[in-house]
Amino acid sequence: MNQRPIEISDEFLAHLKEDLVRRRVQCGMTRLEGQGQVLAALAPTQRNSGRLIGQLAQWVDIGFQRPAVVREIVSRFTKSSRSHLPLLDYMHLRLAEGMLAMSEEATERAIAHLDFVLALDEECADRELISIANFWKGRCLRMKGEYDQALEYGTRGRDLALQLGHETMAAVMRVLESWLFFQKGNLQQALKILQEAENTLSQTDDHLTLGNIHSSYGRIARRQGRYQRAADSFQAAIQEYRQRDPQHRNIARSLNNMASVKRLIALELSRKIDAEVLRRRKKPAGQAASGRRQHQSRNRFEQLRQEAMAELADAAAIYAQYRNHHGLGSVYLNYGYLYLDGGDLELAENKAEAAFALGEEKRDYILMARARLLRCMIGNNRVEEGIGEGLASNARSAQDCADEAAALAKQTQDRRLLADAFIWQGLTLANRYFDDIESARQCYDRAIAICRDYEGDDSTDHIRALQEKLLRVGTVNPVLRAWSQGSVGDKTFQQVTEEFAELVIPKVWEREGRKISRVATRLSISPKKVRRILSRVGKKKPSSDSKGT
Repeated sequence: MNQRPIEISDEFLAHLKEDLVRRRVQCGMTRLEGQGQVLAALAPTQRNSGRLIGQLAQWVDIGFQRPAVVREIVSRFTKSSRSHLPLLDYMHLRLAEGMLAMSEEATERAIAHLDFVLALDEECADRELISIANFWKGRCLRMKGEYDQALEYGTRGRDLALQLGHETMAAVMRVLESWLFFQKGNLQQALKILQEAENTLSQTDDHLTLGNIHSSYGRIARRQGRYQRAADSFQAAIQEYRQRDPQHRNIARSLNNMASVKRLIALELSRKIDAEVLRRRKKPAGQAASGRRQHQSRNRFEQLRQEAMAELADAAAIYAQYRNHHGLGSVYLNYGYLYLDGGDLELAENKAEAAFALGEEKRDYILMARARLLRCMIGNNRVEEGIGEGLASNARSAQDCADEAAALAKQTQDRRLLADAFIWQGLTLANRYFDDIESARQCYDRAIAICRDYEGDDSTDHIRALQEKLLRVGTVNPVLRAWSQGSVGDKTFQQVTEEFAELVIPKVWEREGRKISRVATRLSISPKKVRRILSRVGKKKPSSDSKGT
């Protein structure tokens, strides 16, 4: 004889919602754990079944078990059974499906589910449901890099929570708001919002959101160049997360951020070591004490790198459990930066390609752009160090990667990412192969026009490197300088003209996309002469010029 399903009472759901909005996290989770039999036997035909799965999704989102428990129950709601659900139950079911899609990084699918819920705003008496749907859509848009809309929906969700008198619920949503202000470069506003949210939530046991607040403090401190403060904040975040789940996905994020900070500290230390070596060469006195300090600094440098590697390994193991592409891709990029710093360009390139593949699978433009920037850095490193057989091919590869990174960044509203792409376009154009300082200056101007708050992290070093290249003395070819002063030696005017053509035509050829016909049109000379000059300076073989392109 079949047992009757355990009733899902309105009172139980009301208590569960109250725990959620007031952030009585352990109380709500204990309440849910006591309903194991209900969840195991939950059927679409039961009264309040949809409302329960919607609330369960919200609890899973803040740390109750894993998304798999929601996925299994949602699978019981067949197409035919859904048609018999009351409207409110069906809206909660779609909210749950939105959470599942978010957890799988399927942002477009998640937004489609959430949009369905929001389309019924005026017909829905459950205003907490509408508030959560707005907030979650804001999170999805943030993942896509659409920050303006993300802020709009996040604010909408927060305002509704405040209208309902749920101050703690609104404080949770304000952490997203803070992150978006951070991305827009308004660090002071981001900090102010975080501090207000922390004050509200400090008396709760919402360890996940408190961890997110500390993580945000760490991101801001890293941007400001306060690396030790950033490391302390990330460690505090990890401690909060571990109180909820020792293997929570956000622990991996903080470990990844911690590794990034330790890499930056190691780079700072490396610069100090180099400066100390230079000082010792100039002032031999006191070399013994200086040598001991240098030895200690090198040991600390290696310790930081090893700690960063270990933290990345731990982060990758956690992300693998969740199959989180963006997180794992970010880990690969940090591995790549460490390998690049250590001169292992092959391993750095492998990690950059692995990160790009993960981003491509999820159409994650931010991750893809960051991966291409790393590839650009590697290519420029090979150019400057003269590594590899083809100087030209490495330079062009770096240029292609910078251009692709800019195109990908333009698909988002991440202005700092786009500025970084412009900076690396500039650094590539200013490298020793292209040496196109004027075009590099244009890239610098574009970067500064959209992002003036460069400070703190390694982006600062990149923009300073470009500034130095733009300000450097002696970029004018010495032959041209001599001619400008009337010094032509025993050359005839025809010889000077030919030598000038050998200097100018290859540069124009590069800037015109290596198209002979375009060079000929631009300079009003014959394609035959262009081919002859390029062949003479080794830029193009005569046998490959039959088509003139």
